[in-house]
Amino acid sequence: MAPAPSQANTDEHWNRTSRLMFTHLGVWFFFGYVVHMFVVPLNKIIIPVLGFPLGFYMAAQGSLIVFVVMLFMFAKQQDRIDREFGMAEDD
Repeated sequence: MAPAPSQANTDEHWNRTSRLMFTHLGVWFFFGYVVHMFVVPLNKIIIPVLGFPLGFYMAAQGSLIVFVVMLFMFAKQQDRIDREFGMAEDD
């Protein structure tokens, strides 16, 4: 059973939620902007099986794959935080 919501409980829930959100925003920024800044140098690396330049692949597909995986990871992690602090929605 999760603890009853109190002010300290609510504050800790918000701290953990904020930390999770900023972590995911950092990963999103990296794959959304930083990887794309280095497309030209990454294009010198060729993916052996596919034959595509790595920069092209990361810009076209890799970032999208990371975003989708991140979306599901965030939902699962946030649900775990919500349940730990007694703020989860009913299924």
